[in-house]
Amino acid sequence: MNHTRIAAISLVFLIVVLVLPGFSVPSPANQPNSRRQTSNQQKGQTQAAESIRRLLTTQVEAWNRGDLEGFMDGYWRSPELTFFSGGTISQGWQAALERYQRTYQGTGKEMGHLEFQDLHIDVLDPHAAVVTGKWHLTMSDGKTPHGLFTLILKDMKNGWHIVHDHTSAAD
Repeated sequence: MNHTRIAAISLVFLIVVLVLPGFSVPSPANQPNSRRQTSNQQKGQTQAAESIRRLLTTQVEAWNRGDLEGFMDGYWRSPELTFFSGGTISQGWQAALERYQRTYQGTGKEMGHLEFQDLHIDVLDPHAAVVTGKWHLTMSDGKTPHGLFTLILKDMKNGWHIVHDHTSAAD
């Protein structure tokens, strides 16, 4: 054998025996860009959840001031908004507002004091989220209507808005 060939075989032997056993191909999850991307996604989800929580807090504050239109600012101002409640489907922002007005601002009606509880915000992607929780009203006569809700929200040009609301009342 010539010396060049022996040197090449020796080099291959050294690589196989000494280098390859400790060599591993990094998985995408272990690569710096992937970690940064995951961190950015988590940061984005956290920011989205905080924005949604602020929207819901603003709604509760408006409700408790008796500002129904301020409460409705959290909803998508569109005829495509859907609101399911009590076996009824309301289509559109205006219809949802009118339903709230009839139910809580009609003659002899009151809005009461609203609280949201047990909120779970699930950010599905940077522009969509699902929120579940409980609503609870305290009325001046001591009654406490309450129930559950599921909201679908979208992040639009002017911020997060509820595009679908499914609310149920407990017996």
